[in-house]
Amino acid sequence: MSRTGQLIPSQQKLAEKLTVLNDRAVGMLTRIYNIKKACGDVKSKPAFLSDKNLEGAIKFIVRKFPHVDSKNNYSQLQQVNNIKGEIMKQLSLYYFTFVDVMDFKDHVSELLTTMDACNVHFDITTNYDLTKGYLDLIISYVSLMLLLARIDDRKAVLGLYNYAHDLTHGKVDQNFARLGQMILDYEQPLKKLQEEFTPHSKLVACALLSLHQVYPRRNLPAEQWRQAQMLSLVSAPGQMLNPAQSETMPCEYLSVETMEKWIIFGFLLCHGQLTQSDSAVQLWRLALSGNYVITLFRDEVLYIHKTVESVFEGIKGYGKRVTETKECANYAVVNAGPFHRERRAFLRTALKELVMILADQPGLLGPKALFVFMGLSFARDEVLWLLRHSENPAPKLNKRPSPVDYEDRQLPELLYYMEELRGLLRKYNQVMQRYYVQYLNGFDSIVLNNLVQNLSVCPEDESIIMSSFVNTMNGLSVKQVEEGEIFDFRGMRLDWFRLQAYTSVSRAQLVLRENPDLARLMNTITFHTYMVDSLDEMAKETSDLSNFCFYGRLFEQYFQWCLETPSQMRYSISFPLICSHFMNCTHELCPEERHHIGDRSLSQANFFLDEMAKEAKNIITSICDEQCKLGDQLLPKNAAKTISIAIERKRNQNKAKKLPQEPDKPGRESMRRSRTDVTSMDKLYLMLTELCSSINYTPSIQVWEHTFAPREYLTQHLESRFTKALVGMVMYNPDSGEIAKPSELLNSVEAYMGVLQTIENYVHLDITRVFNNVLLQQTQPQDSHGDKTITALYTNWYLEVLLRRVSTGQIMFSPNRHAFVNVGLDPNQVAVNAEEFSDISELRSLAELLGPYGMKFLNESLMWHISSQVAELKKLVTQNKDVLTTLRTHFDKPAMMAEHFNKLRDVDNVLKRVTIVGVILSFKTLAQDALNDVLKKRIPFLMSSIIDFQKHFPETPENNMVRVEIVNEMASAAGLSCDVDPALCAALRVQKSENPDEDYKIACLLMVFIAVSLPMLSLDSQSSFRADLEGHTNNIHCLAKAVNSIAAAMFTIYGKGRVTIEERLKEFLALASSSLLKLGQETDKLALRSRESVYLLLDQIVRESPFLTMDLLESCFPYALLRNSYHAVLRQDNRM
Repeated sequence: MSRTGQLIPSQQKLAEKLTVLNDRAVGMLTRIYNIKKACGDVKSKPAFLSDKNLEGAIKFIVRKFPHVDSKNNYSQLQQVNNIKGEIMKQLSLYYFTFVDVMDFKDHVSELLTTMDACNVHFDITTNYDLTKGYLDLIISYVSLMLLLARIDDRKAVLGLYNYAHDLTHGKVDQNFARLGQMILDYEQPLKKLQEEFTPHSKLVACALLSLHQVYPRRNLPAEQWRQAQMLSLVSAPGQMLNPAQSETMPCEYLSVETMEKWIIFGFLLCHGQLTQSDSAVQLWRLALSGNYVITLFRDEVLYIHKTVESVFEGIKGYGKRVTETKECANYAVVNAGPFHRERRAFLRTALKELVMILADQPGLLGPKALFVFMGLSFARDEVLWLLRHSENPAPKLNKRPSPVDYEDRQLPELLYYMEELRGLLRKYNQVMQRYYVQYLNGFDSIVLNNLVQNLSVCPEDESIIMSSFVNTMNGLSVKQVEEGEIFDFRGMRLDWFRLQAYTSVSRAQLVLRENPDLARLMNTITFHTYMVDSLDEMAKETSDLSNFCFYGRLFEQYFQWCLETPSQMRYSISFPLICSHFMNCTHELCPEERHHIGDRSLSQANFFLDEMAKEAKNIITSICDEQCKLGDQLLPKNAAKTISIAIERKRNQNKAKKLPQEPDKPGRESMRRSRTDVTSMDKLYLMLTELCSSINYTPSIQVWEHTFAPREYLTQHLESRFTKALVGMVMYNPDSGEIAKPSELLNSVEAYMGVLQTIENYVHLDITRVFNNVLLQQTQPQDSHGDKTITALYTNWYLEVLLRRVSTGQIMFSPNRHAFVNVGLDPNQVAVNAEEFSDISELRSLAELLGPYGMKFLNESLMWHISSQVAELKKLVTQNKDVLTTLRTHFDKPAMMAEHFNKLRDVDNVLKRVTIVGVILSFKTLAQDALNDVLKKRIPFLMSSIIDFQKHFPETPENNMVRVEIVNEMASAAGLSCDVDPALCAALRVQKSENPDEDYKIACLLMVFIAVSLPMLSLDSQSSFRADLEGHTNNIHCLAKAVNSIAAAMFTIYGKGRVTIEERLKEFLALASSSLLKLGQETDKLALRSRESVYLLLDQIVRESPFLTMDLLESCFPYALLRNSYHAVLRQDNRM
């Protein structure tokens, strides 16, 4: 105001006030929205609002609001006094938010009054920022007051806080009187707002009527868009490089939803204009016909027609308007759905074309940036329209809408292309900067300078501002872009906003509406500056989809539909990408909701990526299962049926007998009559390709300062699924003892891995890492989750099923077959065919599956069983210690030997346990040989180095036994045989006592016990030697390996190395030969029936031993006797 009382528009700071108040309006809406949601949820509202003890007091406060006489009603409000401190603490944020709303209302009223006094002229096509700011402020203010009226507990909150304040401080809050009156005034918010806006109706109508040049052409049906080839870059190839221009540049990407809110709320408050202007009526009907709900804030909506009817019905002479509104309501319910469905269909193809061309020729982003933002704005409007209309059902009218119009299963495609365009803007940001820096410097500055010089009137203040524009643009250069300089044109844009305010008021010397060229140019320059320094802000303005945060159910539903529709799967990545938008809806005036929305964005992004990975995993699993079935068809066992049919045909080729039909051969499924024949595998691979394309779209997604890696989700799920599949394919049944053959499992695993390897063709994954993580875990007894692995399952099966059945006499070890075989039973009656699980090919497959680590665990488990048997043997030796000592020292006195031998106890037990040890060691030898074969094939160079190192490592005093044992451990881990088994040494060393001399003596006596007990084996009819299998039926030939291995291990631990082992084995050989030679003196036929078979044990012990020689054997036992024994068992075997 001047000294004379005149209002000076340039001093009113209209631009600054509009900027500040519009930002504050969003903050106030956010806070009021959160209060409404909190009070509407029993879990989040203050607990005392639902307290039964306070129910009477709250009802009393609400009934008397805003006047509460605390002195005369103390008894009714006693409960409030007890918790007044808690009430003030919990309700202070709510209360002062209402106070802030009241202050905001005062500032808005003041600004609107000032603008009325300045008689500002609004025109969206010229003073765009001023008009948009004015209308936005009105709509935000109206939305705020409508939301305020929707808070059910507003009187309770304010009344409780004020009463608690009175009790605490002895007086009511200073703001409460005005605040209470505001709450009462806005019980019917629209009625009160109409009264408030009566003085402002002229300016509001001026601003709204300017939309007549913009809104109708922006609200065209899809068919007209197609005819005009909207958003097409190739419709005019000759003009492809020309910059996209418009006389109303910022209006081209202005949200249609925003304009509809301006029109509906503006004419609802200033409805008198509907009777004065046909343009107003046209805008009004057009806006009412396109929606039946409109957004107030986030997911809070207003049913337009119902609200308009309720307002107009109370106004005399508005019957025609009410009828008109009902007609628009019927039209919107029936036709708006198809109208917007067709527009979404058009936008899908239009944005796809934009994406493909701009991705191929990113240089076009410069001249055609306007098309990008127009496309994003159009698409965002359609998405938000669908969201609010899908979530809020249509009002019940005469005509029903089609549900299909509000369920768009192709929406993910549109979302995807929006994200693609946003990605291109981020990726080629510098391309656009270079283009528009040159544009501003080389064209805009020159045109603006000429235009300013040709102005008929240009006051000093306006001249200074426009000169600064020219100088700013003249100072730009491409070098700044190349050096990565940060541009900031916010000051320039604010100056243009100020200039609009200065030139749009009455009595302005420079009138903007009289200089439309200047307005158009400056609006265009403003757009160009956005392209240089605020691309992210522009992308947010035109394509922000943070509203999905508040439509969680719909968001997840569209995602599930996307995964259910193969053609839409590749677009599923758009859902986690949209989660990065959620933080855009937060505001600094409501920091408390930041963490809540941030957590929601993180949980949603995690959910979407996890579900995508699960779906991909399920598809891959289905393909793997199918490939495993095809792989099983190639197993040798499946050829048996084909061979049998071929033999049958050959045998009956001349007979009229009907021959069996030959089964389909593997590979038949790949033969097709037509490419149009689509198999289930084709469908699975198509789905996999689409989904992997989505997962592979981006290496990372940034959501609220967190980084998500979509491919890692798939990797984790593949690892988990591969682990479960491996264990599942073992098919181990503890009850029946059934398990898959290692070769069949290996075949299935290779088929599974083959499918997983093909995934690298679809998505950039390190499948080798998956294999390493999973297969290495499977070589341990437990995986990272503590579950059993194939190593644990096979180890348990071989120990608890196969080797246990060996001791029952059903299975024997055959050295010439290098396998365990079933004996004495019909093969059809055998539950487990031992040879199918222990022959060299099966154990090689087992070694490939388990690897060196798994085979080491298998060996350690075998050694643990042996150590338990040795521990029992030591107990038996201790029980017979005195007798064995006598037998050891008097082996050359037959009579005394016979006498003391009869005193031994548990002889059969000793032989049985030593046989079990031998059986286990025989199996270990088979497993080690298989591992050796596999490693020689896989790592031949490394294996040759290990073999050479073991062979040439000298056993000298300098290299003590510890070093030798380390070398042996290395060799054993590679499947090589060692003179002294390091695993057995490690297992037996645990049993070592504190008295080494006693341990040594027990070991010596154990060898004596075994030696003198050998003749007892001839009494067993099962001790007969089978030449075809090169073994004894009861597996006593495994004693040879047991004796040598136990002696070598025990005397390595308790003795002095190789010398001690040789001495003790010589002693054993002497005792054993002496004891066996006594069988020649036996006359009992029962004792002689297996004598020759038992004699062969000595030969086998010497052949197995690296410490004994045949010369030493011949000095103890006649070789002629051994030769005759071999002849005898062979003749006996032939007779059988």
